[in-house]
Amino acid sequence: MSTSISFEQDSQLVNQLIVLLSREQASLVRANMDEIEQILDEKAHLLSELGSTVQKRHDALVKLGFEGSEKGMADWLVAQKTAAVQQSWMQFHKMLVQAQEMNRVNGVLINKHFSRNEQFLNALHAHHSPGQMYGANGQATTQSYLRSGLQA
Repeated sequence: MSTSISFEQDSQLVNQLIVLLSREQASLVRANMDEIEQILDEKAHLLSELGSTVQKRHDALVKLGFEGSEKGMADWLVAQKTAAVQQSWMQFHKMLVQAQEMNRVNGVLINKHFSRNEQFLNALHAHHSPGQMYGANGQATTQSYLRSGLQA
């Protein structure tokens, strides 16, 4: 059995990831948390598959006498004389860069949502600063006087 290295499966998975990241971005813009939760599950599964293909590629590199790492991959690419392999790798690498950038942008959107939520919570706390929003019994409290005459 001969060992060969191909980027076809990796490219398909990264393409699926790009589509998923695009859906995630649209959901973040709409603040559709239910959809985002589903997308996160899909993304975790897809990233697991990608990790598996990377491991298979590293195993194939070892069988071919190269280091089972990204350095080994770079060395293997240098040893390849065909333009098709180089072109395939470059296309795959471009897709990875695109996915990384989309993930970065989605992270910025997530941080904006987090900051906005934090501002809302701070505003709520500011309106209820003298007392607590919830009492020791877990019930909501208001700015009213309790039986003891103390303000809650």
